[in-house]
Amino acid sequence: MSEMITADLVDLDLSASTKEAAARALAERMIAQGRVTDLDGFLADVAAREAQMPTGLDGGIGIPHCRSEHVTEPTLAFGRSADGIDFGAPDGPADLIFLIAAPAGADDAHLTILSSLARQLMDEDFKAALRTATDAGATAALIRGDEPEPTPEPTPESTTEPEPPPEPTTEPESTTEPEPRPEPETAPAAPAAKFKIVAVTSCPTGIAHTYMAAESLEKAGRDVGDVEVLVETQGSAGFTRLAPEAIAGADGVIFAHDVPVREKDRFAGKPTVDVGVKAGINRPAELIGEVREKAARGETTSGAASATPVDRAGDAGDGYGTKLRKWLMSGVSYMVPFVAAGGLLIALGFAIGGYTINKAPSVAEHFVWTQTDSWAALLFQVGSVAFAFLVPVLAGFIAYGMADRPGLVPGFVGGSIALTINAGFLGGLAAGLIAGGVVMAIQKVNVPPVLRGIMPVVVIPLISSAVVGFLMFLVIGKPIASLQRALTDWLNSLSGANAIILGIILGLMMCFDLGGPLNKVAYAFAVGGLANPTEGSLKVMAAVMAAGMVPPLAMALATTVRGRLFTKTERENGKAAWVLGASFITEGAIPFAAADPLRVIPASMAGGAVTGALSMAFGCTLRAPHGGIFVVPLIGNPFLYLIAIAAGVCVSTALVVILKGMRKPAPEGGADGAGDAPAQKGQEPKIPVAA
Repeated sequence: MSEMITADLVDLDLSASTKEAAARALAERMIAQGRVTDLDGFLADVAAREAQMPTGLDGGIGIPHCRSEHVTEPTLAFGRSADGIDFGAPDGPADLIFLIAAPAGADDAHLTILSSLARQLMDEDFKAALRTATDAGATAALIRGDEPEPTPEPTPESTTEPEPPPEPTTEPESTTEPEPRPEPETAPAAPAAKFKIVAVTSCPTGIAHTYMAAESLEKAGRDVGDVEVLVETQGSAGFTRLAPEAIAGADGVIFAHDVPVREKDRFAGKPTVDVGVKAGINRPAELIGEVREKAARGETTSGAASATPVDRAGDAGDGYGTKLRKWLMSGVSYMVPFVAAGGLLIALGFAIGGYTINKAPSVAEHFVWTQTDSWAALLFQVGSVAFAFLVPVLAGFIAYGMADRPGLVPGFVGGSIALTINAGFLGGLAAGLIAGGVVMAIQKVNVPPVLRGIMPVVVIPLISSAVVGFLMFLVIGKPIASLQRALTDWLNSLSGANAIILGIILGLMMCFDLGGPLNKVAYAFAVGGLANPTEGSLKVMAAVMAAGMVPPLAMALATTVRGRLFTKTERENGKAAWVLGASFITEGAIPFAAADPLRVIPASMAGGAVTGALSMAFGCTLRAPHGGIFVVPLIGNPFLYLIAIAAGVCVSTALVVILKGMRKPAPEGGADGAGDAPAQKGQEPKIPVAA
C-alpha cells in the first residue's frame, strides 16, 4: 500500500458536511496527485456505486469506493470529520472516511492490498489510533501498515538467553510435576468440539465490504470461543475456493453477499443463513447464532444453497414487500429473453406475411422454399413456440427465486396450468408465488436424515406439484382467469381520457427509476399482455416502449444543444445515449441521473408522461416487446408514434436545460468547464466545483 496513500492524500480536518462533498474533497486530492484524470467523471462513478448500497458502516466508518476508467492507479484517500457525515450507517454519521479508487482494470495485487485495509477497519485499536492521530504523514504510515524499524535491543537479550535453558534443566523435577495437570485441561478445548462454519462474502465492487464482512465473521467466531469460521472471499482479486473437506466437515453455512455466490452448489444440504454483505459486517455474532439454531433443529437447505439470480432472502431487515419485489424480478429477468425472441419473430412474421399469417398451416407439413409467405409463417410459428414459454418461465423462476431449484418443477407446472385455464399473465404470477411458498413450507419440515437425499429430487417436486395443481385447477385458477378476462376487456375498452391517463401513468413509471424496479413493473405489465394480444394490450406495449426511449434521447439532445451545462464526461455519455435511447435502453440515462438526480429524473418523468399520453391518444400499437426505432415498421401509426417520442424528448430536454441553467454558477467555471482542461504537470490544478 506504499504507493496508494501518502500524506498529501490525508485530510485530518475534513470540513465537508455531506457524503458528496466529502467524496469531492478527497477526490480533489487525488486529482492534485495525478491519480484521477476527470473529477466529475470519477465522482459520477462513486455516486453510481453509492446508489447500489450505502457505504456507511457501524463504528463511524464511511468507505465510498468504485472502479473507474478515470483512475490511473489504485489510490486511497483518508479524511477525518469532527462533526460526522451521514453515509447511511445504522448507528449514525461517520467520522473516518476512506475514499478508495480502483482503475477499471486493477490488478489482483493492488486489490489484495486494498482488501487488507478493509480487514484493518474491523480492528478497534486501528480506528482509535486514526481518531487520535495529529500528523498526516504518521496517519498515512499507520494506514499503510508501516512498522518502526527494529531496535538493536534484541541482540543483548540474545546473549542472556543461553542462561535460561540451563535453569529449566536444574528444576525439571519440581516444575514438571505440576505441568501434567494442565494437560487434561487442553482436552475439553479440542478442535473437534468446535462448531465449524464455512462462509462466503461478496459485494458488487468486491473491494471493501467483501473483506470487512470476512474479518467480522472470523473475529466473531474467535470471540465466541467454540466456533471456527472459514471464509471464502469472492472479491475483485478473484477467490480461492474453500477446500472440499472443509465444506464437507462444516456444521453450517453463512452467505453474506450482494451478488450471486459463485459455485453455490458446493454448500448444498447444510444449515444455511443467507443475508446481505452488510449483515455480515454489522451483526456477525447474530448470524452465527442463527446458523447454530438451524443446525440444532436439523434444518438443511435441501439443495437450496444453489445460486439464485437474486439475493433470495436479502438482509434480515428486508420487509415482505422488498422480498416480494425480488421474487417477481427473478421471474421477469428470465422471462424477458423469451419475450424478446418470441415477440420479435412474431412481429417479423406479421411484417413479411401480413396479419393473416397466423392462419397459415404448420410449416412442418407445408413449406415452399421460394415463397415469402412460407418464410413469414416459419418466423411466426417459431416465435409463437417461444412465446408459449412466457407464463411457465415466469412462474417457474418466481418459484426459483423463492425456493431455488426445488421450486422449478411446481412453478413450471403451475404456469402451464395457468395457460390451460386461460389465467394468463396474472395466473403465472400467482402460480409462481404459490409454488415457491409450498416448497419453502416443505423445506421447513424436519425429516429423518435417511430421507434428506431424496427430498430435492423426489419428495419436494412430487408433493409441491400436486398441491400447486390442486390449487390452480380447483381453487384459485378460475377466479384469476375471470380477473384476467376483465383486465383484457378493460384494456380493449380504453379510449379517450382513460387511455391517456393510463399512458401518463405508464410513462411516469418507465422514467422514474430508469430501468429499476418500477420501470420493470410497467414493462412486465406490457409484455404480459402480448401473451394474448388484443388491441388494448398492443397500445400499452407501444406506450411503454416509447416512454422508455425518452430519457436517454433527451439527455443526448440536451448535451448537444447546451453542452456547456454538462461535464466533459456527460457530453461523451450523451453521444452513446443517442444509440441507447433509439434502441429502447432506458438505462442510458443513468449516468446523468446519478450525477444530478433532482434535475434529470423530474425532467425525464415529464417527457415520459407526455410521450405515453400521446402514444395512447394516437392509438399506436406494437407487437414487438423491444427494438426501439428498429421495429418502427411493425408499429401501428408509425408516423404519429415518432411524433409522440419526439414531443416527449423535447419536453424533457427543455426542462433539464432550464433546471440546470437555474443553478448558481460555480466559483471556478462550474459545470461549464468541468473536465475540459486537466491540469498540466507542475501546475497547481484548478478543481471545478459543481453547483
